[in-house]
Amino acid sequence: MDEAQVRREIRGWVGANWDPALPLVEWRRRLVRSGWAVPSWPSRWFGRDLPAWADGVAAGEVLACGAVGLPVGVGAWLAAPTVLTHGPDAVRERFLWPVLTGEETWCQLFSEPGAGSDLAGLSTRAELDGDEWVVNGQKVWNTSAHHADLGMLVARTDWDVPKHDGLTYFALPMRQPGVEVRPLRQMNNHASFNEVFLTDARLPRDHVVGAVGDGWRAALTTLAFERRFGATARPQYGGTGRALEEARAEAEEHFAVYRWYPQRAGRPDLLVEHARVAGAAADPVVRQQTARALAAQRAGGWTAERARAARALGGAPGSEGSIGKLATSVVARQAAAAHAAIAGAAAMLAGADGPLGGVVSEILVSVPAQSIAGGTDEIQRNIIGEKALGLPREPSADRGRPFREVPRNS
Repeated sequence: MDEAQVRREIRGWVGANWDPALPLVEWRRRLVRSGWAVPSWPSRWFGRDLPAWADGVAAGEVLACGAVGLPVGVGAWLAAPTVLTHGPDAVRERFLWPVLTGEETWCQLFSEPGAGSDLAGLSTRAELDGDEWVVNGQKVWNTSAHHADLGMLVARTDWDVPKHDGLTYFALPMRQPGVEVRPLRQMNNHASFNEVFLTDARLPRDHVVGAVGDGWRAALTTLAFERRFGATARPQYGGTGRALEEARAEAEEHFAVYRWYPQRAGRPDLLVEHARVAGAAADPVVRQQTARALAAQRAGGWTAERARAARALGGAPGSEGSIGKLATSVVARQAAAAHAAIAGAAAMLAGADGPLGGVVSEILVSVPAQSIAGGTDEIQRNIIGEKALGLPREPSADRGRPFREVPRNS
């Protein structure tokens, strides 16, 4: 089936089945049953066995027809492809359907305050107690944890093997007494993230994604998709009807915590306007810095296009995601430096009296997050060096040692 045929078939199916008066969940159940929600997936798991490019084509056609596609958020973007990839079948049967229909929402429980960029050095523990796992530890930078039904949890289940071999990936029910979620206030005055404290939290024995002890491999799958979906745009729903109203409310709740993300990326799109408003457009230093940022942005866009082309041909997310992530950090820093050069000391003024109504000051305090979130720049350089360039692995004092013997933060 070629692209033109896919477009014709999805338009025909949506035309015959779309009803904006339906509850959103009922519409999505129809869409998932049809196989057009995720057409590249196996038919056994709600797909149509089509190439990877069919997912983007189908999603675009559904929106173009005025209908609603998959739920927004890390459930459909990260949890679902990880569960599909690693299984086992019992986990696929339990979790894929409700995440595709939006009946269950997810958050990500990876990072820890004591592990930093060394995700494999995490110390949250999960211990088997009969037919349940008991989890104790702390996670941080957990977007949407305050309203998620489930968490993508990576925890340590074996302390007597090297750190990467002792991890297990779980689906953790979030709505239980052992899970405490606290919001974190950022220096840009937003509160997009949470910290999560796990105290004797419990989950069924079979809520393991992949296999016990194989959590690192599943986590890498999630991280690869995170780099791919990091800049996913907010869908625009027009028209009236219950399904559309509920979809708009869903998107509003999800994207509310990301209001400052354009500033995190440095706002290179505002550089020319800022220079003109400030009367600095003719300044040779400003012009040079602006050109450098915009050139880097253009080059990063080409890298992203190559990554999308590779995915369309069926390739798994690879080091292109790390290259794109690192390029985004470079663009953000260069754009922030250019905004600071344009505004001078006034760049420190927050609020309506500041340059561009305070946007510039928010850029300066938000951009550092770009080099940390979703994997630090240093980690991306390691991935690029080892996976793309074939360079030797970074020396490690703990490689091969049982994690119990590895010195770590207390």
